[in-house]
Amino acid sequence: MKKTAKTNSSINTVVFDLGGVLIDWNPRHLYRKIFGDDENGMETFLAEVCHSEWNLQQDRGRPWQDAIAEAITRFPDQEANIRAYRERWDEMLKGPIEGTVNILEELKSTGLRLLALTNWSAETFPIAEKRFAFLEWFDGILVSGQEKLAKPDPAVFHLLIQRYCLAPSRTVFVDDQPYNTEAAAKEGFKAIRFTTPVNLRRELQTLGIRLNQK
Repeated sequence: MKKTAKTNSSINTVVFDLGGVLIDWNPRHLYRKIFGDDENGMETFLAEVCHSEWNLQQDRGRPWQDAIAEAITRFPDQEANIRAYRERWDEMLKGPIEGTVNILEELKSTGLRLLALTNWSAETFPIAEKRFAFLEWFDGILVSGQEKLAKPDPAVFHLLIQRYCLAPSRTVFVDDQPYNTEAAAKEGFKAIRFTTPVNLRRELQTLGIRLNQK
């Protein structure tokens, strides 16, 4: 049985994004190794070849095999670098964002329900599950690649609400991307744009959630 939440608010659930909030994922962690001192070359590659919209298609369920083939068709001279995106994907995971993980642990001790809504490929998410034990603290994780729906599509928020019987007005949603927090706010969530663990702690406390500084 969970403990009663130590809070003065009506909040009963906190939903976290993962990448950029709890996990330091960034393709630059890999491609700085590949491009070395050629920062401009790396940024051009990530803007034009394996760009964010291309990666988002995998988060929406496109198989990596198809994604790699499509990118190689566009840029055959970049084949090795394109293949590295999937073959060395785990090198994009630098590690946990410790300050936020500490907050997650404190929230867990209050008895508040903890959920995650992440834009993540179904093929690569198991890598994160094996590496980050704190993912087991969640009462549920909705992975976009498994559902073939991704933020900021309103449909993925509707699915989250339905699957976990959420009352958005009693639910905090934390994400580092402004378009995702804006979409969540439109669905009635108490949305927090993540910038730093210190600011997140302050905003949660403003909502009446009591946290004990570690």
